[in-house]
Amino acid sequence: MNDHPITDNKEAQRFEMPAGNGLAFITYKRHYDRIALMHTEVPPEAEGKGIAGNLVRFVLEKAKQEKIKLEVYCPFVSSYLKRHPEYNELVEKDFNL
Repeated sequence: MNDHPITDNKEAQRFEMPAGNGLAFITYKRHYDRIALMHTEVPPEAEGKGIAGNLVRFVLEKAKQEKIKLEVYCPFVSSYLKRHPEYNELVEKDFNL
């Protein structure tokens, strides 16, 4: 588990945190009251340490607090949601996982 804070880099349109020798991040595109989650990436040396899962959980909790619906294009986020159905209410109704 990584103790570095997760930040919303709005200019780059990604949630990110230091990991390994670089950054772990989830890229997104914001559409008014929705966020499209596009891609999750973790530096190779930091893989397998739960960092991607922490990023996804952070984004899902943020969306829940802000009452924002999600569109999920990222396979990792989609897989996470299948293992954590308690977040399925956040996914746009017309959007299939």
